[in-house]
Amino acid sequence: MTKRFDPEFKARAVRLVMEHAPEYGSPTKACEVVGRQLGVGKETLRGWVRQARIDTGQRVGATSEELAEVKALKARVRRLEEDNAILKAAATFFAGELDPRSR
Repeated sequence: MTKRFDPEFKARAVRLVMEHAPEYGSPTKACEVVGRQLGVGKETLRGWVRQARIDTGQRVGATSEELAEVKALKARVRRLEEDNAILKAAATFFAGELDPRSR
């Protein structure tokens, strides 16, 4: 079962890692120490830090807004494909009903 963390907690954890990274020599070691203190896995925390750096422009990648937009668009495409499949099935059914050869 995955834990859900609120955005304030994530922001605080990322801020702590950013502040303490110089003390530990690497962001990974800082993630390990801060994660242990907060009860968060180091890889989870490392992902949050990576995404925060992307969002602030310090690193290249897709921002959180772009990822949310892609997720919404994929859901919309999935719904439209389901709608098309239903319409195709209905068209096939009604074409068979209207075909005089089937009587």
